[in-house]
Amino acid sequence: YPALLAQGGVYLEEPACSFQQALAGFIFLRYTIVMSITWLYALVSVLVVSALSLIGILALAIKLEKLKNVLLLLVSFATGAILGDAFLHLLPEAVEERGFTLFISLSVLGGIVFMFFLEKIIHWHHCHEPGCDQEKRPIATMNLIGDFFHNIIDGLIIGASYLVSIPIGIATTIAVILHEIPQEIGDFGVLLHGGFTKKRALFFNFLTALGAIVGALVALFLSARTENFITFLIPFAAGSFIYIAGSDLIPELHKRIGLRVAFEQLILFVLGIVIMFALLFLE
Repeated sequence: YPALLAQGGVYLEEPACSFQQALAGFIFLRYTIVMSITWLYALVSVLVVSALSLIGILALAIKLEKLKNVLLLLVSFATGAILGDAFLHLLPEAVEERGFTLFISLSVLGGIVFMFFLEKIIHWHHCHEPGCDQEKRPIATMNLIGDFFHNIIDGLIIGASYLVSIPIGIATTIAVILHEIPQEIGDFGVLLHGGFTKKRALFFNFLTALGAIVGALVALFLSARTENFITFLIPFAAGSFIYIAGSDLIPELHKRIGLRVAFEQLILFVLGIVIMFALLFLE
């Protein structure tokens, strides 16, 4: 006792073999349940984050005339929030583990060059259409593209954090939600300023917000490689936001002059940065 079974010349104890199989089955079942719960939490979280893009629906109740009066103020807020996000969140996150390496610098520059190239293509297309306004800048389109990359990063971070543990994933989701609320309000204003109707701005803002779902799925599918992907994507997104703020949004703010206008824009610009700074204490 116990009887020995000859299997390919190797003798195994039957009870021990059965126990190992049962243990392996239990471990696999537990892993499957844990991963299923992780997927459920992660996908529900990114759906909630994506739904934040619909916060612009509040503006649908405001008359267009009144809304136009605050568009540039919303752009001022968005500019501060975007720059604050790039310099206070994305770049520090990118350099936290490996330092400010040449790879980080090239990734940031890659984001800037990519957005410059993309804007040239969009501008070229616009200026080859009949009746094209040569001075028109495709701010709204550029903001949508940059926001899509940003939402992918949010999804990647949320998905990756749930792979560590559910409590960490929940904490990260709360931080992202608080981070996204001011961002989405500003983005909605940028789209309206770029010529979108309120309903169209709402739809496209929600469409780009689905990038969070894409990011989460990538993190969950490629959990072993997510860290390297995020290492590139975070500074790349930071570069794209720096370009959008510096090349597209800030020049728009300079089109309106006057002491009161400048003061209001400055206050909201700084407020966007301050909110991004305050969110550092929630991470």
